[in-house]
Amino acid sequence: MNTLADLEARVRADLVCLDYPAHPWVPERQHNGAPVLDVLIIGAGQGGLSTAFALLREKITNILVVDTAARGQEGVWTTFARMITLRTPKHVSGPDLGVASLTPRAWYEARHGATAWQGLGKIPRGVWQEYLDWYRQVLDLPVRNNTAIVAIEPHGSLLAATTAGGDVLLARKIVLATGISGSGAWHIPEFIEKNLPRARWGHTSEAIDFAALAGKRVGVLGAGASAFDNAATALEAGAARVQLCVRRKRLPRVNPYRWMESAGFLGQFADLPDLMRWRFMRHIFTMNQPPPADTVARCAAFGQFSAHPGTPWEGARMEGDEIRIAIPGGELAFDYVIIGAGFVLDPARRPELAAFAPHIALWRDRFTPPEGEEDATLGSYPYLARSFAFTEREPGAAPALANLHNFTFGATPSMGLSGASISGLKFGVRRLVDALSRDVFLEDAEAHYLSLLRYDEHELTPESWPDEGLGEPLMPL
Repeated sequence: MNTLADLEARVRADLVCLDYPAHPWVPERQHNGAPVLDVLIIGAGQGGLSTAFALLREKITNILVVDTAARGQEGVWTTFARMITLRTPKHVSGPDLGVASLTPRAWYEARHGATAWQGLGKIPRGVWQEYLDWYRQVLDLPVRNNTAIVAIEPHGSLLAATTAGGDVLLARKIVLATGISGSGAWHIPEFIEKNLPRARWGHTSEAIDFAALAGKRVGVLGAGASAFDNAATALEAGAARVQLCVRRKRLPRVNPYRWMESAGFLGQFADLPDLMRWRFMRHIFTMNQPPPADTVARCAAFGQFSAHPGTPWEGARMEGDEIRIAIPGGELAFDYVIIGAGFVLDPARRPELAAFAPHIALWRDRFTPPEGEEDATLGSYPYLARSFAFTEREPGAAPALANLHNFTFGATPSMGLSGASISGLKFGVRRLVDALSRDVFLEDAEAHYLSLLRYDEHELTPESWPDEGLGEPLMPL
């Protein structure tokens, strides 16, 4: 069996074979003596790491990836993801960018053997994080952990990203690879925040002390996979009762995301006209994703679990030490509640985007749907250029937005599945990095032209063909 060391040697050999053209081509920049990055990537999850690798392959090497989290805790897989396995089929590829030795399968077989891969159903989430950790290590990607970006502002022709520690990173391009909520914030009903003590509720994106829920009555709000995951985790921790409440009267049965997993749709969706993109996404968002069958079964295995479709939460209050949640026709009583009600699209809720938020064009600013096809949620998504860059609400008001690229779930209506989706990485990274490379080259076109004029590397030398003495020129008859 090939070992991990053998695989890593194969990775290095493959990259050598694919390393053409090999020389760097981006002129170095400084601003008042300070270094300038060509690309700063915010987020070291699967989208950020894949983008970094793709840029390095294009010989855009003056890059940096930063992440708020400590090493190994980037993204969701070892923090608030509470599913047992990925939703995505195990044969998915993406971070590998077409290098077979970098695929999840190659790594898993080197670790556990080909037979183990054949017997694997879906990839456990912890195993996926191990793969990403290995991917970062074997490619020696330039990542700085424990670095939160708290503001991004224009700085002349550049962008200035300020860290929580007060450092300022100057960059020509910035890519936001900040995941599901990277274009807004997780949704928490106002009546929960205002009326309940903070210790008595949690969000599915937060650290929750599930052990403390043993013997407790737990309410969960939400119909998605993460709501069911959190309900199952509470049950497995010994909760006395878990009631999951769903606004919809019926859970969705069909998963449109599986339909989207075709090379045609994933690769070409972004080039459709606005009306077709709107119609595709409006239908997909209306269908929504059902929770995976194995996740539902994980909950249903407990007799103390119940789900309640058509039961929205309308209010909350404390009665003594008991949480009372208002529902149509009455109230429910809990000791603790968990919110899994999705997210809101609002750039102003992201500190790194706050300075740009008033200038970012949304779909509702650029597109008016036909009568009867309106959708307020879809209209709240950012309207992106084909390069994943934000666009201006008012032309000329914020030209720096052209250098700020949104590789989060917020890109979905404009670009299809991309940075926040494993399924879309293969296609999204390629489109993003092609656009970044194009912009960087075009901006430096004059410098490249001057470089050509100075180019004087002789291939035909005096030793191989002297300038003189090789005979007389032919004379015409």
